Amino acid sequence: MGFILLFGIVSLFSDMTHEGASSIRGAYMAMMGASAAAIGFASGLGEMVGYSMRYVFGRLTDKTGKYWPMTILGYVLDILAVPALALVGEHGWIAACALLVIQRMGKAIKKPAKDTIMSFAASQLGAGRSFGIQELLDQIGAFLGPVLLYLVMLCKRGGDSFSTYALCFAVLAVPGAVTLVLLLVTRARFPHPELFEPEPKVYVPFRLKRPFKLYIAGISLFAFGFADYALIIMHVSRRFAGGLSGALAQTGSIVSSGNLPLLYAGAMLVDAVAALVFGNLYDKKGLTALVISTALSSMFAPLVFLTDSVPVLLLGVALWGVGMGAQESILKAAVTGMVPKSSRATGYGLFECSFGIFWFLGSWALGALYDVSIPAMAAVSAAAQLAAIPLYLLAMGEK
Repeated sequence: MGFILLFGIVSLFSDMTHEGASSIRGAYMAMMGASAAAIGFASGLGEMVGYSMRYVFGRLTDKTGKYWPMTILGYVLDILAVPALALVGEHGWIAACALLVIQRMGKAIKKPAKDTIMSFAASQLGAGRSFGIQELLDQIGAFLGPVLLYLVMLCKRGGDSFSTYALCFAVLAVPGAVTLVLLLVTRARFPHPELFEPEPKVYVPFRLKRPFKLYIAGISLFAFGFADYALIIMHVSRRFAGGLSGALAQTGSIVSSGNLPLLYAGAMLVDAVAALVFGNLYDKKGLTALVISTALSSMFAPLVFLTDSVPVLLLGVALWGVGMGAQESILKAAVTGMVPKSSRATGYGLFECSFGIFWFLGSWALGALYDVSIPAMAAVSAAAQLAAIPLYLLAMGEK
C-alpha cells in the first residue's frame, strides 16, 4: 500500500502536468488555425502512437525486466513535451501536433512498465481497488492542473489570449519537475517491485485465449467511440465561449474561455470518483462493472454536442469523466486477471495497442464527421460504445 500511494503521488504531479495541458490544448490549437478534422487527426494520431507502440515496449520490458529504466525514460519524454508547447509561435499548430505525438510516445514507453509494476502490488491488495486508488490520485492531479491554469489565467487577465495560453504551458514545468524528483525517490525506496508478487510455481506462457480476444474487441469499439477531449473543448470553445448572444450568452459565462480549464477539472473529479467506485465494484462483480460504466459513458456525446444548455453540457462532460475513470481502472485491472506475471507487460502492450489504434481511427472519424454533421458524429460515438457491451458479456461468459 505504501508503494501504491507513493507511486500514485508521482502520477498526481504527472497528471497535473499533462492533463493541465489537455484542458486547453484543443482551444490553443484552434486559436492557431487548426480545423476540427486536424485536431481530431492529431489527437487520434497521438493516441495511436501512444498506445500502439506500447506492445513493442511491453515486449521489450518483459524480455529485459528493466521496469524502472523504461518507466523513467517514458516519464522524461512525457513531461518535457508539455512546457515546450509554450515555445510554438502563433501559427505553430503543426509544431504543437508534433509535441503532442512526442508526449504520447513518452507514455508509450512508460505505461507497460508502469502498469506492470503496479500490477505486482495490486495482486496482493485486489486489482480493482489498487488501480482505483492510483487513478484517484491521478485524477486529483488532473483536477489541480486545470485549476492551476485557471488561476494563471485570472492573474494574466487583460493580456492577449495566445500569450496567456503560452504562459500556462510554461507554468506546467513546475509540477513536471516535481514528478521527476518524486519518481527517482520512489525508485530508490522500492528498487525491486517485482518481488511484491510471488513467482508462479509453473511457468505459464502468454496465449491469446478467446475471452481476452473478446475483451480486446470490446475495448476497441469503446475506444473508437470515445472522443478525445481536444474535440470536446474545441466544440465548447466555439459554441459556448465564442461571444454568444441572448439567453445562451448569459448562462454560457460558466464556460467562457477563461473558465475552460475548470470544465476539464470537473471531468477529472468525476473520473477520480468513478475510478474508485468502479474499481471496487470490479473486485466484487468483475466485468459487470465495465458494462455499467460503458452504458453510462456512451451518452456523453449526444449530451455534449447536441445541446445549447449548459447544465446538459456539464452532465455530458461528467459522463465522459465516468468513461475515463473506467478506462484507467477497470480496463487495467481486467488485464491483471487475464495475463500471467511473466508476460504481463506484453499483455498490457497488446491491449493498449489495440485500444490506441481504434482511438486514433475513432478520433479522426469523429473529427471529420464533426465538420460534416454533428448529430451523425454524436450518433456514431454512442453506437460504437454501446456495441462493446455484448462483447464484454461474451468475455464474462467464457472466462
